[in-house]
Amino acid sequence: MNRRLVILESAAGPLYWLILAASVWVLLRGHNEPGGGFIGGLVAVSATILWAVAHGSEAAARRLPSGSPVTLAAVGVALGALAGVPALLAGDAFLTHWWCTLPVVGIKVSTVLVFDVGVYLCVWGALAGYALALLAIDDEAQR
Repeated sequence: MNRRLVILESAAGPLYWLILAASVWVLLRGHNEPGGGFIGGLVAVSATILWAVAHGSEAAARRLPSGSPVTLAAVGVALGALAGVPALLAGDAFLTHWWCTLPVVGIKVSTVLVFDVGVYLCVWGALAGYALALLAIDDEAQR
């Protein structure tokens, strides 16, 4: 017997996006304060778990940016590694971070942000995959 939790299903939609927005905020504020990619990724995982509890593991996996937790984690690892390449090509140590200012808008960007986004995606994908696999066991048991 599969019981529906109507209130949870209704609240999951807006809460999912609110939690993801909070995770991006934690990701971006982590450069000057505690937080960053790892903690932001953990917050994003909580949004995925909320969706999985409300709508099932398969539905939550489809809502991931890549549609697959493994692909999301792999993209994160690739971005993290890519952040070290510019310094390596310039003869500096791998993962020596570079800063520059975008000419038109004057915003400072760095390879630190690329690395943090990679960590964010890797944590989100890896832990979401693990959590969704555990929740899928429960989904099968209820069928």
